[in-house]
Amino acid sequence: EVQLVESGGGLVQAGGSLRLSCAASGFTFDDYAIGWFRQAPGKEREGISCFSHSDGSRYYSDSVKGRFTISSDKAKNTVYLQMNSLKPEDTAVYSCAADGSSSGMCSTTWFGAQEDYDFWGQGTQVTVSS
Repeated sequence: EVQLVESGGGLVQAGGSLRLSCAASGFTFDDYAIGWFRQAPGKEREGISCFSHSDGSRYYSDSVKGRFTISSDKAKNTVYLQMNSLKPEDTAVYSCAADGSSSGMCSTTWFGAQEDYDFWGQGTQVTVSS
């Protein structure tokens, strides 16, 4: 059974840090690119990061670049998102997703084309207080 399970969300003050985890099972982990998305109330879901297992490339949206870091532990089938210098506008439900269309490489439209992702997790809430 294919599963993506996010964890690590919670309530944190502005300027603080959280580390999100995306644990995968039921598929060949490193054959997929793993993206992180978030959706705040009243806003569309946005792609914020993607990890290419094909070559280790990392991508970030402008809104999180320099503050967030994506990484992968293949032995644990887990992708992490380290979030530093959190801002209230980072408050959202964070989800991970797996894209197997390009042999583990993030597509040029990794930040969108959400229907291209094969698997999605349930999401974890991140709330940043001011």
